[in-house]
Amino acid sequence: MMCADPSVLSSRRAAGNVRFCILMGISYFNGSTILITGASSGLGSEFARQLAPVAAKMVLVARRNDRLQALESELKARNTTLEVFARSVDLRDQRDIERFCDWLDESGFALDFLINNAGLGDHGPFINSEWERVNSLLQVNINALTYLTFRVLPIIKKTGRGVILNVSSIASFLPLPNNAVYASTKAYVTSFSEAVRAELRTSNVSVTVLCPGPVKTEYLSHATRAGDRSGHTAPFLLLPVEEVVRQALEAAAKDRARVVPGTLVNFVMTIVGSLPMFIKRLVYQARLSRAKPH
Repeated sequence: MMCADPSVLSSRRAAGNVRFCILMGISYFNGSTILITGASSGLGSEFARQLAPVAAKMVLVARRNDRLQALESELKARNTTLEVFARSVDLRDQRDIERFCDWLDESGFALDFLINNAGLGDHGPFINSEWERVNSLLQVNINALTYLTFRVLPIIKKTGRGVILNVSSIASFLPLPNNAVYASTKAYVTSFSEAVRAELRTSNVSVTVLCPGPVKTEYLSHATRAGDRSGHTAPFLLLPVEEVVRQALEAAAKDRARVVPGTLVNFVMTIVGSLPMFIKRLVYQARLSRAKPH
C-alpha cells in the first residue's frame, strides 16, 4: 500500500487539494498493487520496470502474450517478492475487456494504482484512412480507457486511496491535420481526466494525465501507414522513454493534474497554445500545401 500515515490522510480530507503524501519519486508507490495496460512495450513496459522494485503486485495487460511473459520474468528478476499477473486482453474487443474486469473483481485485488497506457495511432489524411483501423483506435483510446476507469475506480475507492494515471499526448491540445482521429481521442483523454479529477478532489483518489510529445517507442512505426514516407514528428522534441516515465510517476506522486515531460516540449506547446485559432489554420494550410505532390 502506498504511504498511508493516518494523520496525513486526515489532513488531505480536511484540506481538499493539499496532497496527502509528500514523498518524491518512486518510493511513493511502495507496496502498491498496480494495473498497467499496453504493458508489452514502450511506455507501458517502462512503467512496469520502474515500478517493479517497489510494487507488491502488478497486473500487466496487453495483446502480445509472449512479450508479457518475457516482461514478467524480467520484473521478477528485479524484485523476487513481486507478484505479477500477465493477462492477454484485446482492448479492441469490448467483450474481452468485460471478461478481464470480471476476472479482476473475482480476484479481489486491492488496486491502488491504475495506469491507462494502451493506445493506438494513425497518421495520414482522414479521407484515405481504413475504417477498421480508425474503429480500433476509437475503441482502445476512448472506450477501453473509459470502461476500465469505470470498473476500476470503485475498487480503488474501496481500497481507501490511490492514483489513476491516464496517458494522453500533446496532440490533445490542438487539432492536428493528418492525425485528426488520434488527436481527437487524446483530447477526450485529457478532458476526461481533468473532469474526473475534479469530481474526486474530496476523496483520496487522484487523477493525473500524462501529455508527452514524441517518444522513442514502437508507437511511431505502428502509427505510420504503409507507403507513408512523410515525417510526422519533430526529431528535436523526441524524449527517451525512461525520462517520460520518470517524470510521469513523479507527477503522479505529487498529485499533479497534468504533466508534459521535457522543458523544450513544454515551451513549444506553450507558444503554440497561445496562438489564435485563425493563425493555426493558416499554418495548417501552408504545411498541407507544401506536402502536396507537384
